[in-house]
Amino acid sequence: MLRRLHKDQPATFAFTPANLAWAQAQITKYPPGRQASAVIPLLWRAQEQEGWLTRPAIERVADMLGMPYIRALEVATFYFMFQLQPVGSVAHVQICGTTSCMICGAEELIAVCKELIAPTPHTLSPDGRFSWEEVECMGACANAPMAQIGKDYYEDLTAAKLRDLIARFAAGQVPVPGSQNGRYAAEPLSGLTSLTDMDSSRRQYNATVQMAVDVGDTVRRIDGTEVALRTPWLDAEPAAADQAAEPAADHGPRARPQGLNSPRGGQPDDLQKIEGIGPALERLCNDLGIFHFDQIAAWGPEQVAWMDGNLKGFRGRVSRDRWVNQARIIVTQGMDEFLRRAKTNDY
Repeated sequence: MLRRLHKDQPATFAFTPANLAWAQAQITKYPPGRQASAVIPLLWRAQEQEGWLTRPAIERVADMLGMPYIRALEVATFYFMFQLQPVGSVAHVQICGTTSCMICGAEELIAVCKELIAPTPHTLSPDGRFSWEEVECMGACANAPMAQIGKDYYEDLTAAKLRDLIARFAAGQVPVPGSQNGRYAAEPLSGLTSLTDMDSSRRQYNATVQMAVDVGDTVRRIDGTEVALRTPWLDAEPAAADQAAEPAADHGPRARPQGLNSPRGGQPDDLQKIEGIGPALERLCNDLGIFHFDQIAAWGPEQVAWMDGNLKGFRGRVSRDRWVNQARIIVTQGMDEFLRRAKTNDY
């Protein structure tokens, strides 16, 4: 099948600060001269951020990895997991049409997609919120027919169940993924015939579904508010779920940065300009009375240590991403100079 880039492309692409930090960390997995090995995870992260893979995104990833554009384009156009055209802003529905699913009713699921979304695959619904396609085997044959919606599998589907799922997504809900007929995983419909003693110890959902429910992921775009960056090879902090269980560090009340009751003039600074601060961290800072760059620029080692120990779910971020250095450049040299230097992490 010939795969081409979409005719309509945005002018630019940039990773969000959180995603840029994630991408830079991935590159460190590989030895010097082998950075191109990170091309697939970086392209995937770009797609998760935007919903589909644009030409500027492909070229940005190539630049980060020192690759000729054609090499990154070869990867993006070869693998069908990369969407080269816009997808629905709410969800992209992938119906498995291979043998097991086809026998068990995939054609009925495709008919629902044609009716509710668009008559043809890779076409946006009239409101731009949904798209669909038929794909080859997705490896859930025991629970056929199935669909991948966003990042997760929805299994044991019927036309009525898929119709209901699409309606719930359209209403802003995120239905629990996995089997839709009550099965825990892929056991016989009549119930377990072996390992029956596992019933009393298992969690509410099977492992992959439980993880999706725990982190609130599935169809949501990667925007920096998800589980914290995991870089164990850099001795970085554990995931947010692990951090939340730790007691907050206590560096003394005098070490806590002085906060404000409200932003000066009623207008807070856009703290997300600082590399490493996303929407969730900005909210946490605001909750602590931190609204302005000059507040961060004034922090000393004790204040940095206090913030690193008390940003629940994001511990260690202040020192790791050098917030104070960045804020001081913004305050003393202006935003234009900061943005210029931020392109090469020169802070």
